Amino acid sequence: MNIVLLGAPGAGKGTQAQKLVADYGIAHISTGDLLRAAVKAQSPLGIKAKGYMDAGELVPDELVIDLVKERLAADDCQEGFILDGFPRNTAQAVSLDSELSELGKPLDSALLVAVEPDVIVERLSSRRTCRACGFTGSTKHESCPNCGGEMHQRDDDKPETVQNRLDVYQSQTAPLVEYYRGQGILMEVDGDRPVDEVYVDVKNLLGL
Repeated sequence: MNIVLLGAPGAGKGTQAQKLVADYGIAHISTGDLLRAAVKAQSPLGIKAKGYMDAGELVPDELVIDLVKERLAADDCQEGFILDGFPRNTAQAVSLDSELSELGKPLDSALLVAVEPDVIVERLSSRRTCRACGFTGSTKHESCPNCGGEMHQRDDDKPETVQNRLDVYQSQTAPLVEYYRGQGILMEVDGDRPVDEVYVDVKNLLGL
């Protein structure tokens, strides 16, 4: 089962991906994680990517796709994968489709976790992260339940930053929904509900 996850920042894509990985062993491919790992490992692709990142520039599509292709060749991807964070626009989607076709691994589904923008602003603005271990909680956590560390609000979770991220999503990434709808593989789930309720619908949509 080859899936691409769609949805605005804070819609809960990562949470649903983690549950699918835990229950079904599907490989979760986060392009953010891929880039960080490649840079840390100082692989040839990582060294190239670091040059762009250090200059504050976006990593070119071709480089990200090369990283994804490299990751898809790993053993754990042979039974399927979940792409999270890529593609970010229709140009990337067209390139990805071409590469996946060559690999004989076309997408089966594009799963959209849909949440209203005002809900996302409220959700992310109340998010708090542990400085010590990275645990993600909310304003109700005065200290980290894992390690007792200090909880703080990340800069990219502040309301004005969240709104900016949503604006970028609407202009660049939202058109992907129509792209995959046109291909007949789009599935949509209401993400503005408890995580486990959303997950039940995700599994039903995917036939799991």
